[in-house]
Amino acid sequence: QLQLVESGGGLVQPGGSLRLSCAASGFTFDYYNIGWFRQAPGKEREGVSCISRSGGSTNYADSVKGRFTISRDNAQNTVYLQMNSLKPEDTAVYYCAARFFGAAACTGKYDYWGQGTQVTVSS
Repeated sequence: QLQLVESGGGLVQPGGSLRLSCAASGFTFDYYNIGWFRQAPGKEREGVSCISRSGGSTNYADSVKGRFTISRDNAQNTVYLQMNSLKPEDTAVYYCAARFFGAAACTGKYDYWGQGTQVTVSS
């Protein structure tokens, strides 16, 4: 059974940092592109950052470039999202997702989703 489990969310002050983890099981992890997405209350879900199977290609939303870094450890079946210089507008539920077909971009359909982890940036 394919499973994605996010962790690492929480409450942080503006300017602070968090590292999200997405632990995968039940499938051949390094066959899949992985993405981080977020959804804030009253807003549509948006792609934050996505990474290719090998980790050699990454993509970022303009709003997080220079602040967030995506990485993956295929030996540990885990993808990370390091988030620095957090802003209140980064507050959202963050989801990781996987897809077998398609590019390592945050557009298009992702087939498998985790349940999400809440990130709240507030003073």
